[in-house]
Amino acid sequence: MNSLELVNGISFDSLDFELPRELEASEPPEARGLARDSVRMMVSSPGGNIEHAVFRDFPDFLEAGDVVVINTSGTMKAAIPAERGDGAPVELRLSTRLPAGLWTVELRRKVANDTEPLLDAESGEEVFLEGGGKASLLTPYARIEKGVRLWVASLELPTVLDEFIERHGEPIRYGYVKEGWPIDYYQTVYATEPGSAEMPSAGRAFTPELVTKLVAKGVHVAPLVLHTGVASLEDDEPPYEEFYRVPPETARVVNAAREAGSRIVAVGTTVVRAMESVADESGTVHPGEGWTDVVITPERGVRAVDAMLTGLHEPRSSHLSMLEAMSSRSVLEAAYREALREGYLWHEFGDLHFVAASL
Repeated sequence: MNSLELVNGISFDSLDFELPRELEASEPPEARGLARDSVRMMVSSPGGNIEHAVFRDFPDFLEAGDVVVINTSGTMKAAIPAERGDGAPVELRLSTRLPAGLWTVELRRKVANDTEPLLDAESGEEVFLEGGGKASLLTPYARIEKGVRLWVASLELPTVLDEFIERHGEPIRYGYVKEGWPIDYYQTVYATEPGSAEMPSAGRAFTPELVTKLVAKGVHVAPLVLHTGVASLEDDEPPYEEFYRVPPETARVVNAAREAGSRIVAVGTTVVRAMESVADESGTVHPGEGWTDVVITPERGVRAVDAMLTGLHEPRSSHLSMLEAMSSRSVLEAAYREALREGYLWHEFGDLHFVAASL
């Protein structure tokens, strides 16, 4: 590991850094008096140049013919109050819909003003949901060092799932968000298909006006779907398998742009993961759908994407490896030093980072 300089008393050590609490966005920009597209945007280029802008300037960094690929997955009310068999209160979080009507789920217990993973559940345990439903834990899906974090579960509900979670669920939130916000605050303006446990937050700042400005400039906006599972915040686990769908028209538009020498810009790590799941070694994108277990690292590299719009990621997050694959270690380190120095805000309600590619 290469030790880096102290920045405002923060020691950077191969992106294992301390994130000050005051840089954790605890509420939506709208609650801070900002429009969605008024969050800050840091732009880092392959040569190491860093610029500061606001997101409404995003079209100024693109050219006609470029393709912006968006994830149209909508956010579910995936957190449901529940009880264990002994009456202990817990929260059940839906993560990923599996075949045969099964789900991967996470159980969490209340601690102070936050929750933490509940790791001592057992196969066969039943968890009773608010509203009369129940979840049966069938088999472990993902273990961490201290126990089982995710379970494969079956659900028995008194109504169809969408109605049940609309009535009894809430958006997933972590301790840095101090109060609950309606589900609309967790949706992108272009969401079309509910299915994500947590918001594909890189696209939150888009507005209809900004999308129109992109199209008017000659930038293509191409959709795909990747339904996000629960985030891996506590133990820095790699991302779990997630369902994706890349339509034929999106593959066609992307491949044509690459042939023409234009750039492919992914809105979020979810888009990069989906695109890389259907790209061959030459970078050609093929339509397809399924569950992806692709993890992007500098060693693997990226094949189908030239640039990425993303949020600012937690220390040691696997997403930082993806960013390093998109640029370089030195550029990434410099960008995060700058973000800390300039007081950018982290997490789903925070600011943005455009990892740009050369024109």
